[in-house]
Amino acid sequence: MHATLNDLPAESRTNLCALLNARLADTIDLTSMAKQAHWNVKGPQFIGLHKMFDELWDDLNDWVDLIAERIVQLGGTANGTVRDAAEASNLEEYPHGAVTCKDHVAAVAQRLSVVGRTIRAAIGSSEDLGDADTADLFTEVSRGLDKWLWFVEAHQQAES
Repeated sequence: MHATLNDLPAESRTNLCALLNARLADTIDLTSMAKQAHWNVKGPQFIGLHKMFDELWDDLNDWVDLIAERIVQLGGTANGTVRDAAEASNLEEYPHGAVTCKDHVAAVAQRLSVVGRTIRAAIGSSEDLGDADTADLFTEVSRGLDKWLWFVEAHQQAES
């Protein structure tokens, strides 16, 4: 840990940084998967999904930055390389055979759900460690992930 005048106890900051780095890995991994879907989706809903996955990627990048910067604010080191994310992510590998709109929507929705669940759990963990600010950050990300899950799942819930 780096020296900081942040008044949270050092042990709490260490545990918070580990929690934040775990969620950072998942979010970076999901970011790359959103771009994978953006590049490779095919079918009658192509243009809408192509644009939607790109907008999701934009929001995910913003959340990656929030999470990484919070780690550094607490005196930690953000482990944000692609290799770090690949090693630490809890997400299943993206299906490289996905081509159709339906395939990509299902793959992205499933992974949004997993990241949403782990981010939501991190809210309580942050509170338990006495850090309302990190809990608030995770709450912001959770709300955004829920919105994106709604957007993506809407493509599964209606007749084309």
